[in-house]
Amino acid sequence: MSDETLVRYGSPTLAGLKTGNLFTCEYTDPEELYTQLRELNRQLVPRGIRLLPLRRSERRVLLYLYRPDRLERDLGTSGARDLLKEEGYPCGSAQQCLAELIRRLRCRKAFPHEIGLFLSYPLEDVCGFIRYGGSRSKLTGCWQVYGDVEKARKTFDRFDRCTRSYCRQWAEGVPLTRLAINIQNLKGA
Repeated sequence: MSDETLVRYGSPTLAGLKTGNLFTCEYTDPEELYTQLRELNRQLVPRGIRLLPLRRSERRVLLYLYRPDRLERDLGTSGARDLLKEEGYPCGSAQQCLAELIRRLRCRKAFPHEIGLFLSYPLEDVCGFIRYGGSRSKLTGCWQVYGDVEKARKTFDRFDRCTRSYCRQWAEGVPLTRLAINIQNLKGA
């Protein structure tokens, strides 16, 4: 897996616009994959970002690029906590919820619909997707929208602009460590 893959599929998270991104990539050697993940995390963790393998098949791995502090905030809201409790998650911490999500992904073939909460999707849209089984959405983009269409359009556009900008910068030689914004440092500035 390359830095380019992270930039292409994780730019909104790298830029601090989003809590997490989910994407798959191919691999041939599990040992090499885990070596690459360790090296990427060595670069990303000091910037407040982690990369986790959620599920692995013989040739593909599902990866979660995320900001743990933002995940704690997102899953700590009363609406998210209520939905996760309803779905059977232990809600003591975001890490407990993430461990349960990983367990579910590895034990089941179908994706747990509440995964949207781990990806900064609006609660109303996650609940709508669960309620209607993916049908009756008002708009489809990065996710299926059941609530505020205009706000979602603006968010989709912002994520798309970010990804294009980050891909261009990476192609021009800007390293991953510069693209991975440390939003914790920005808060203290």
